[in-house]
Amino acid sequence: MVYAYIRVSTDKQTTENQRFEIEKFAKSKSLTISKWVEETISSQKNLQERSFGTLLNTLKANDTLIVSEISRMGRNLMQIMGILNVCMEQQVKVLAIKEGYELGDNINSKVLAFAFGLSAEIERTLISQRIKEALARRKAEGKVLGRPKGSKKRNPKLAAHSVYIRKRIEEGAKQIDIAKSLKVHRHTVKVWVEQNVSAENV
Repeated sequence: MVYAYIRVSTDKQTTENQRFEIEKFAKSKSLTISKWVEETISSQKNLQERSFGTLLNTLKANDTLIVSEISRMGRNLMQIMGILNVCMEQQVKVLAIKEGYELGDNINSKVLAFAFGLSAEIERTLISQRIKEALARRKAEGKVLGRPKGSKKRNPKLAAHSVYIRKRIEEGAKQIDIAKSLKVHRHTVKVWVEQNVSAENV
């Protein structure tokens, strides 16, 4: 069977563009879509809470999964890699239109999977390194690290998403888009950036 998966993160976005891309691609490859799976949900949600998680449990050997772009599958590279690994083990072909990937149970796909995994590891290392360097520079400049005693925790809602926010900012994402992905007000993100990122550039 040939499955097509479409995801948008908010109800203000439309699935029409993704559907158009997939239909056009399927026609060019002479593929007939057996089932469409669409959902409006953030990729930050657990896979088990998403229709995509149910779809993964449905896929069988020789099935094909089509997505408009590979980022629609997961919240980060490591999760996407895990999903691709499951698909390869089940002998499911994954077609990502935007990137032009055709991933299946073959050596080329396994090499690509290794490259993705290596990129994710390097990305985590670089983010960690940049944070450590920024802290070391601030310390060398005589700036006090951490919060003053007795001060309240700033932006507790975003405390668990620090690495994600920094990564999106480095990618050039707009604060309003980051806010939407985290389901918080854009002012909350703005304040976090001013307190945690802008200060590092002083």
